[in-house]
Amino acid sequence: MTEHAPMPPAPPVRMSLRVEDWLTVLSLGTLAIITMTNVIVRYLTDQSFAWTEEISIFLLIVLTMSASSSAFVRMLHIRIELIADGGSPARKRRLGITADTITLLFFVLLTVLLGRMALDELNWGDTSPAIGIPTWWYTMWLPVLSGLISLRLAGMLTRRLRGTQ
Repeated sequence: MTEHAPMPPAPPVRMSLRVEDWLTVLSLGTLAIITMTNVIVRYLTDQSFAWTEEISIFLLIVLTMSASSSAFVRMLHIRIELIADGGSPARKRRLGITADTITLLFFVLLTVLLGRMALDELNWGDTSPAIGIPTWWYTMWLPVLSGLISLRLAGMLTRRLRGTQ
């Protein structure tokens, strides 16, 4: 049996990471319940719930974005540690500022584009194929979550520029 390293303490942030942590836990738990229910129903009746795929895709996206937000702040995201953690403190700081800036710009652009997509779906009146509900009900949360990641990244960049991270 292998032991896992303890999770590093959360850095000092203005808004607690509990928001993202709970959103991650609730998304994963709901996804597991929906999927297991669908498996049991399909096994017993040879039928499946058509709505589970739509809800599952939405929950996977929420799960990914909420966990990503938390991972960025805790420095648990994917990176090349040999490059990111190697070298002098000044080099690490410069690389951190560069990475944070590029990532922040990406998520700001993603927030804008996802907002436009949600508005397009609202204007066109698209509906989901299985349930028949407006698709903007799903997509309106994507720019919100991407904006949340942008705010977390802006906070990280600010702390790094001040030298407190």
